[in-house]
Amino acid sequence: MLKFYFNGSPNPTKVALFLEESGIAYEAVAIDTRKGDQFKPEFLQINPNAKVPVIDDDGTTVFDSNAILLYLAEKTGKFLPPTSAKNRAQLLSWLLFVASGVGPYTGQAVHFKHFAPKDQNHDYAHNRYQYEGHRHLKIVDAHLAAHRYMVGDTYTIVDMALWGWARMAPFALGDDAFAKYPNLKRLVDEISARPAAARALALKDKFAFKADLDEEARGFMFGHQKTKVA
Repeated sequence: MLKFYFNGSPNPTKVALFLEESGIAYEAVAIDTRKGDQFKPEFLQINPNAKVPVIDDDGTTVFDSNAILLYLAEKTGKFLPPTSAKNRAQLLSWLLFVASGVGPYTGQAVHFKHFAPKDQNHDYAHNRYQYEGHRHLKIVDAHLAAHRYMVGDTYTIVDMALWGWARMAPFALGDDAFAKYPNLKRLVDEISARPAAARALALKDKFAFKADLDEEARGFMFGHQKTKVA
């Protein structure tokens, strides 16, 4: 049975959405990053980057959420657009746009908005990631103004990848984020209303993840605060 190493953060949640949508049987394995589970030797053997999610598909290991989505979609033949060179190009382009743009810039926007130490001046970094977070979502919103989904009229892994982060837009970019991006909100609302999305979001509630972001947890999650890089 496929093993799914996860926590409740956006990247694992989008993989959970695919698993629930596709009906693949899987065993969920909780990795509590606030307790340092990601640095245990047995986990580093399957992902040297010490990040979730990871899947172990009967001995085939895949890490990085977007790689997992593509791997599972191609293996199952599910949640891919109709076969054509144009659709394939669009799928890869938008999937990697989410992977290299929406995800990391939104994640950094969250960090500097909510978790960076308050006793230091992070105005430049905060402004940069807020700007880039909004810039990426403006591109997505404009695209969705002319398309039901990210790749034409087909619900695909690109929409799942986008949903993982886009549903967090108000937390990352301000309470008015969805008002600024109504086409994005329309897609997020549609996906969030799917039964599989509810199951994906509820998966974390089956485990007792550490809630406190105390000094120990910050040490595990934000190692740069302990290490000065020249």
